Amino acid sequence: MTNILIQAGTVVTLDDQYHIHSPGGVLVQDGRIVQVAPSACFGGSTAEVVDLSGSLLMPGLVNAHTHTPMVLFRGLAEGHSLLTLEGWYNAIRAWELYLRPEMVPPAVAVSCAEMIRTGTTCFADQYFYADRIVPVVSRSGLRAALAYGIVELGDAQASARSLSEAEAFLQQLQGHPRLKAWVGPHAFFADNRPDTIASELELADRYGTGLHIHLATSGEEDRICQEQFGRSAVQQMKCLGILERRLLAAHCLTIPEADWPMLALAAFTAVIIPSSFTRSGASAPRVTAMQAAGIATALGSDNVANNNSYDLFRDMQLLGKLVSFLDQRPGAMPARRIVEMATLGGARALGLEREIGSLEPGKRADLIALDLNEIGWVPWQAQDVYTALVYSVSGMHVTDVMVDGEWLLRDRKLTTLDYAVARHDLNAVFEELRDCRVRGQSAGP
Repeated sequence: MTNILIQAGTVVTLDDQYHIHSPGGVLVQDGRIVQVAPSACFGGSTAEVVDLSGSLLMPGLVNAHTHTPMVLFRGLAEGHSLLTLEGWYNAIRAWELYLRPEMVPPAVAVSCAEMIRTGTTCFADQYFYADRIVPVVSRSGLRAALAYGIVELGDAQASARSLSEAEAFLQQLQGHPRLKAWVGPHAFFADNRPDTIASELELADRYGTGLHIHLATSGEEDRICQEQFGRSAVQQMKCLGILERRLLAAHCLTIPEADWPMLALAAFTAVIIPSSFTRSGASAPRVTAMQAAGIATALGSDNVANNNSYDLFRDMQLLGKLVSFLDQRPGAMPARRIVEMATLGGARALGLEREIGSLEPGKRADLIALDLNEIGWVPWQAQDVYTALVYSVSGMHVTDVMVDGEWLLRDRKLTTLDYAVARHDLNAVFEELRDCRVRGQSAGP
């Protein structure tokens, strides 16, 4: 039995009463939180004491939409919108055609290291070659919902191959303690045909999992569905029974307001990614109005080909400023709600709200510490802690990261991954990828 008592300068719990303890402590036993309380309550504890008295302790961040192998393409999407089929195909798919399975692990290692370093403890990924992603994520110690990406683009053979590989992947991850397999249609209607969609739903049902998709990035799905079915994409999703499944939907920029009530009643989460749509020059989602309509929301980073960073603190800040700008009122989205989107919002989206997302007895010990002696916090007495987390600090304030009671980052040093090695390997892999493209040696799915 392993007992750890973490004593911190401040503990932000995000429990249902939003308790904040200054100073406070978190008692961890065998990977679960046993007690969260003011420091004075732990006088008789016999646990190993970890002194983080100069730190703020809070739940780990949940990145609800990533494509970890795509760090390999960082810098290649400049001047392109990856939220249109044309932009995605020309900037990214043109490179993916030369991507070999053995090129994926170094990219995933870099992505996991960067997420850990900036305070993410759980993420939702969507990509092909998922079998190459699993070993790296498992070694990293992160918690994840990994979706096998399915892109058929009208190719029946590609559809059959992807569905077969997705099922093998679903079987592979059954029973894993931290990793859960999802089904990942890239986008309904735009690049997955109705028969493929039906097979994807059947797979999700058979393995008791959810679907991780892209939705409403440019109005493309709505145009397709209006032409083919005489209704919007969300209405067609309802007709097909898609809304009866758990859905994690990235972007959600152009969903017609008339469709919002259907999504509010479904097990549906809109993953908002401010860095992605702003860099792509795309429409901004009406986040506060969607939330007011009852639609669940979470925060994500998307691929770092068009975001360039896994630091969710950056996206929290950008979201808060952008919403105030769009709604033309300061504080349009309270800072606490933004922090919740990046923690409990993602946990709920993944069906993990009973396990992670807040610091409460019985939950898994997934938590992060931020250095209170770094710039941005003072004057402490005047600044609301949630405002500081959203607007005053960044992921580089993170000093320690724990998942399941195990340290993944300690005193700013990674414990499960070697970033220097991963970075070196990624650079070598990119050189190989570039050479393959020059020679025209296509190998991608």
